Amino acid sequence: MAKYTCADCRQCRREGQKLFLKGDRCTTKKCAMDRRPVPPGPHGLGRKKASEYSLQLREKQKVKRAYGLLEKQFRGYYEEAERRKGVTGETMLFLLEKRLDNVVYRMGIGSSRAQSRQIVNHGHITVNGKNVNIPSYQVKVGDVIAIKEGKTDNGLFKELRGAKIVMPKWVEFDTEAFKGKVIAEPERADVDLNINEQLIIELYSK
Repeated sequence: MAKYTCADCRQCRREGQKLFLKGDRCTTKKCAMDRRPVPPGPHGLGRKKASEYSLQLREKQKVKRAYGLLEKQFRGYYEEAERRKGVTGETMLFLLEKRLDNVVYRMGIGSSRAQSRQIVNHGHITVNGKNVNIPSYQVKVGDVIAIKEGKTDNGLFKELRGAKIVMPKWVEFDTEAFKGKVIAEPERADVDLNINEQLIIELYSK
């Protein structure tokens, strides 16, 4: 499967904000955005004023990289959002938020979306008691997300037991039972990245 191969911290620097691609490291002094918050490359400090197209492109790239998607898959979410009722930009973000790998991340099971995607791929997660290893699986309100029985002793989840996790109000997770639930639809305020989704819509509408 195709994926980004450049350094995670380089992606954050290119987009000019923390995308939390390396989990806990992004909250420490080791974070590249804290140490050198300029675009990568020899001309990072001397870039010209961004054009309208450049601003739109960077906004799209920022969201793609934050959620770990490539162009074809990301455009698919835009097209699906356009077919649905409601504000296209917000609907697109809600579809991204309801990906299973993102929900696993939001529940605190994985420290980053990349790690959460790996956890799902490796068969550690069940949805309503059934094994699901598809990161793009769309969860629904009422779905029960759990760490597969027999996998809870895995080293990935040792520090999870009893931990206090800050998570958005539309999901809940019991760190003793290793089980959580989608209790509501996500809202725009729950998307904690600094995103102007309208720029993405303008780019794709051309």
